[in-house]
Amino acid sequence: MEGPTLRELAVQALSSVERGYDLLAPKFDATPFRTPEPFVAATRRALAEFGPFERGLDVCCGTGAGLGMLTEVTAERPTGVDFSAGMLEQARQAHPDADLVRADARALPFGAAYDLAVSFGALGHFLPEERRPLFDGIHRALRPGGVFALPAARAPEKTEPAYWLLTGFDLVMRVRNAVWRPKFVMYLRTHPRPELYADLVAAGFTIDTTPMPGVGELILARRPPG
Repeated sequence: MEGPTLRELAVQALSSVERGYDLLAPKFDATPFRTPEPFVAATRRALAEFGPFERGLDVCCGTGAGLGMLTEVTAERPTGVDFSAGMLEQARQAHPDADLVRADARALPFGAAYDLAVSFGALGHFLPEERRPLFDGIHRALRPGGVFALPAARAPEKTEPAYWLLTGFDLVMRVRNAVWRPKFVMYLRTHPRPELYADLVAAGFTIDTTPMPGVGELILARRPPG
């Protein structure tokens, strides 16, 4: 698959999040923004220690990078939810056996239906004040004892070029959103771990972590049983 042109990326970046991803969807899997397969595979290996799982939900599923993984670790067909119709169309072509739902992740339309929820690389699309509605909805979607698995890449040190690349990206996005409408919410360093954990706990989760050697760790937020 040929990736998007510079012009196409520029048009996407000057659109809203939903419209931008609708435009990018047909070529999204050829961009660096797609969750890398080694990261998905590491998540699958880490989850193997905590199963078996019956039914899985991929929150902000995009084109479906996590849906194939859910098929391997759960007994029933997975569900993917996203608010971009274009991304869901690509996911439908790649994963015809998945149940796909178009919805805003800040108001998930599910109640105690899943025992595993995952989300890959989506937090950057939510402002800090939007984490609680997101986590509240995931908590409601899980059965008692269910797990929300949130893969987290290793944070680069200030001495590493990646640190300054991420910081520079966020600065560019802040400038863009200050001078252009509609906003495109995509920040890479706005969810420090203490604040993230605090919002998960406030939503009713207990928290544990397990290492994913070579890539980071898996945050395991569990809805308490009973």
